[in-house]
Amino acid sequence: MQQWIFLSVAIISEVIATSALKASDGFSRLWPSLVVAVGYASAFFFLSLTLKTIPVGVAYAIWSGVGVALVALIAWAFLGQALDIPAIIGLLLIMAGVVVLNLFSNTISHS
Repeated sequence: MQQWIFLSVAIISEVIATSALKASDGFSRLWPSLVVAVGYASAFFFLSLTLKTIPVGVAYAIWSGVGVALVALIAWAFLGQALDIPAIIGLLLIMAGVVVLNLFSNTISHS
């Protein structure tokens, strides 16, 4: 169970960091730039802890897939980014892939 907490923290950290990239204005603004740096450092630290029990390919697929979907939703909700039907379908397919990995893959330790 602990590996899933680590992976969740890694995903949330990466989403926060990626969401702050635009506000950092090319790393010219201090506070958003610090959020980016700390967020990515935290994301990779917790991802590395996850890799002690979940295979790298599976962990990375979940980390990146959920991260992409969450960043797209944050960009839509807070930054005014439009999501058309193909974008929504693509995001749903990414999430479906994450669900398939979690429910049906024998390569994930569910302990």
